[in-house]
Amino acid sequence: MSVIRSRIKGCGSYLPERVIDNAEMSTIVDTTDEWIVSRSGITRRHVAAEGELTSDLATKAAEDALAHAGLTADDVDLIVVATATPDETFPATATTVQLKLGMTRGFAFDVQAVCSGFVFALTTADNFIKAGQAKTALVIGAETFSRILDWEDRTTCVLFGDGAGAVVLQAEQGEGTSDDHGVLASKLHSDGRHHDLLYVDGGPSSTQTTGFLRMEGNKVFKHAVKNLSSVVKETLDIVDIKEEMIDWIVPHQANKRILDGTAKKLGIDPEKVIVTVDQHANTSAASVPLALKTAVDDGRIKSGDLLLMEAMGGGFTWGACLVRY
Repeated sequence: MSVIRSRIKGCGSYLPERVIDNAEMSTIVDTTDEWIVSRSGITRRHVAAEGELTSDLATKAAEDALAHAGLTADDVDLIVVATATPDETFPATATTVQLKLGMTRGFAFDVQAVCSGFVFALTTADNFIKAGQAKTALVIGAETFSRILDWEDRTTCVLFGDGAGAVVLQAEQGEGTSDDHGVLASKLHSDGRHHDLLYVDGGPSSTQTTGFLRMEGNKVFKHAVKNLSSVVKETLDIVDIKEEMIDWIVPHQANKRILDGTAKKLGIDPEKVIVTVDQHANTSAASVPLALKTAVDDGRIKSGDLLLMEAMGGGFTWGACLVRY
């Protein structure tokens, strides 16, 4: 049975030039390299320069993805930007990216699911493509989390960084089997009861301020391992794929302990898990496409590989996408 698939045609990334390693972080807040590494696996993070906006990061990642795909902005008819740190309350950061790319056709909007944002955005774009409302889409995860961190709170400020990643999706005919290239299955969840475990204590309607990120790390960790392993199984069941058939897990890069715990719970070889959290910390919606780009560039991910992307974020939101690259 012939079906429309959303195939990844190109990947892109961008990390700000400014790097803060753990040694420098220990001069900013009361912490040590040993403390940070033992609890998260993080050794460094990138921070956007003064005046460098989320849309700037997103645009550079998008340009990189388009170049990798051999396409231009004129080929794109949909942009979905996943971000929890938009340039402005409105308009959508995606429309600013549209402007900066010189794209004057199609449509663009933001998705806000925090760290799950890229998985939500990828699923959204896939559905538009399958419905025939778009043929070529840019899906971008971009964040400047440094702007919403309390730099006196050592339990949170050491864990996050800034960055952007992007993919180009394009409609392609498939046979309707798991051998097709493209997005094969996805599953999304949210549960607002867990608001107080991970949130920002500000907003235009509540405090008229941006606010700072607040998190109860230990409780988030427990939910993450449970929810991520569960949604991975749900996603695989949609197309009757077994865990051992996955070539690579491309997870949200929140914490090395979460990555290890999820792999163990799923019975998946840790060597199949793409890990980049040590190099750029938790970049929220940007982390999955940043990890994807890294593994494509270094040759680990090849055409035909079966990828499982998964993430969990504030809300709580969580989800997974199964993709044949």
